[in-house]
Amino acid sequence: MPRYKTYSRSTITVSGLEIQVHHKNVKNLNLRVYPSKKEVKVSVPKRAPDSVIYNFLASRILWIKKHLNRTSTKPEAPTPTFKTGDTVQVWGDTLKLDIIFKEQAPRVFLKNAKELVLQVRLGTDRIKREAIFNEWLRAQMKEVIPKLIAKWEPEMGVKVNEFGVKRMKTRWGTCNTRDKRIWLNLELAKRRPEFLEYVVVHEMVHLLERLHNDRFYAYMTRFYPKWPSLRKELKGDHPLQDC
Repeated sequence: MPRYKTYSRSTITVSGLEIQVHHKNVKNLNLRVYPSKKEVKVSVPKRAPDSVIYNFLASRILWIKKHLNRTSTKPEAPTPTFKTGDTVQVWGDTLKLDIIFKEQAPRVFLKNAKELVLQVRLGTDRIKREAIFNEWLRAQMKEVIPKLIAKWEPEMGVKVNEFGVKRMKTRWGTCNTRDKRIWLNLELAKRRPEFLEYVVVHEMVHLLERLHNDRFYAYMTRFYPKWPSLRKELKGDHPLQDC
């Protein structure tokens, strides 16, 4: 067995590359590479021994280094400061932001196809403006998701008891198969609507097959044949996992 060195319970070094290790309540080892941050993270089962983790990473080290050094040709979207003239992403469209001040309850609305109005009280800071915008995005998703669930339940022969929308750092969606509850990442409201449908379908397929195995992907191909291209595009856009 090759020698390896572990700096701590959360870091392991493979071929001179320091990799963050996160022990979680998962069944498989999940690898993520962040070229912009020059970081590599791996999620592993809580009781996974260091030797198993090391061998898993060593077998993929060439792929890791290739993607770690990859330079994206896609320009990064500017971080909104939530001032007039900023741009925000809504359902895949880039909209110009117009801030107006009124001593009324905050609200967000489309002025036209290219402009979004954020109405706030005078003195509302950037953090609060962003929170108001995010709540509006959440409302947009909660209007669409029930229609998608209703569309796919009879197609799949499954029942979703509950859904929710929240910000997630590592996943586009999750599914609690026992309670039949799905969660969707708020970030999906910034991307084209077909991505939201893809993730909804993905999470609902977990009600038929809990694991990511051949049976799971056969269901995905049966119900949503274009899923591979959407998955590839979504992963290229942001280093999050499907679920």
